[in-house]
Amino acid sequence: MLDEPSMGLAPILVEQIFDIVKELNKAGTTILLVEQNAQMALSVADRGYVLETGKIVTTANAQELLNNDAVKKAYLGG
Repeated sequence: MLDEPSMGLAPILVEQIFDIVKELNKAGTTILLVEQNAQMALSVADRGYVLETGKIVTTANAQELLNNDAVKKAYLGG
């Protein structure tokens, strides 16, 4: 379980952290990732859960969430 591994880090270190997360997952390790950088988290995730005030409001595979217009508008800056 990783809770906000990118918080407070320089962008280059964020990239390195997420590369490590990807490698761990490829090696067969299941990872529960809690991250406010939704774009980055969904880029390495298989599945995502969107929380609002502590409740799950949307869940789908990561690619579906990245392409969901409501998710893009609210969490991905677009």
